[in-house]
Amino acid sequence: MTSPRTLVIVGYGMTAHRLIEKLRSRDRAGSWRILVLGDEPRPAYDRVALSDRLAGATAAELEMAGPHMRGDPLVQARTATSVVGLDRDAGAVLTADGARIPFHALVLATGAVARRPPVPGTGLPGCFTYRTLADVDAIRSRAVRGAPVVVVGGGLLGLETAEALRRHLGMRPHVVEAAARLMPAQLDPPAAQLLAGWLRRGGVRVTCGVPLRSVDAGADGRACGVTLEDGTRIAAGLVVLSAGTRPRDELADAGGPPRGENGGFLVDRLGRTGLPDVWAIGDCAAVDGRCHGTVAPGYRMADAVADQLLGAPADDCAPGAADTATVLKIPGVEVASLGDAHARTPGAVTLSHARGPGDGPAARYGKLVLDSGARVLLGAVLVGYGHACPRLRSLVGRELPSSVEELLGESG
Repeated sequence: MTSPRTLVIVGYGMTAHRLIEKLRSRDRAGSWRILVLGDEPRPAYDRVALSDRLAGATAAELEMAGPHMRGDPLVQARTATSVVGLDRDAGAVLTADGARIPFHALVLATGAVARRPPVPGTGLPGCFTYRTLADVDAIRSRAVRGAPVVVVGGGLLGLETAEALRRHLGMRPHVVEAAARLMPAQLDPPAAQLLAGWLRRGGVRVTCGVPLRSVDAGADGRACGVTLEDGTRIAAGLVVLSAGTRPRDELADAGGPPRGENGGFLVDRLGRTGLPDVWAIGDCAAVDGRCHGTVAPGYRMADAVADQLLGAPADDCAPGAADTATVLKIPGVEVASLGDAHARTPGAVTLSHARGPGDGPAARYGKLVLDSGARVLLGAVLVGYGHACPRLRSLVGRELPSSVEELLGESG
């Protein structure tokens, strides 16, 4: 019997876990022995469910590897292990503790880290990022029910963070967004205005269009609030940074594959880096030069790499519109952005439908982006039309079967 070859996976997050599951479920012959190296002190957990930890869920409840994987003789996990280099000629990774680990195939699944705004004070005690279980535990230890908290970043992650702090810890969030509106990458101005109204009615304060100048220190040396560029000061004993992420691509400078222009390991549509038998998947992979910070594209990449490792035909893993859909659920309303929400496709036209006055609780807004013939759905922005989101998501790239009003459930 032929000995199994060694697959080394660097990074032990959700995408790495998906790769392990897919490979083990399809590798009937046991042709691969998997060694996964993660620098966090615990195995893969559901990062999307971090707010559950704020609500009191245990770390074990978020863990993804079940007993079947922990008892699998062809899967070995090493936590608290940092990879610092790649020896291309020898086909081995180098760890911080001096180990040299040979491989037949290598997958980089190093993920991303929270981005810290380049302003003074972001390293103060009481100022935290929101990315890992350790981050959440630190925030919980500092949180005081009824106290103010500043959340820096009005994108999807920042708003989810603010709502979780309000709902689960009873805090009073104030979201600060440098752009002129909330979720600027996903929403147009009317949708963002409606969203801001819903948040304010729910107890979340919002300030947009003014960048952060500094996180300020109190007499005890801990964060006591922030100052904005217009001089506005917002007092809070807790500051949470949710201003985006950056791919973990440090290995590009230590023998690893080259990075894309905007960061991340540059890969093709099959996740291949250009180095023999080396792939990258998930948040650290720049497919056609672009990183995608959501789970669905990472899972597609993991599936494609599993197929290639087993010699099977692999699907193109470039993210589609359905993979990159963004959905935010807050009490009373659902907000969604699908496909080409900003109508950047040449010749694209938009059809909008609004209901209710201003940004009040009865207001809804839907915008569909269509091709130049006004027949094929390219994207959509929805506020208050959560019931229509699944169907519209399935229709992106296809011809509309009915009118905008019918698709939004507003006909008749």
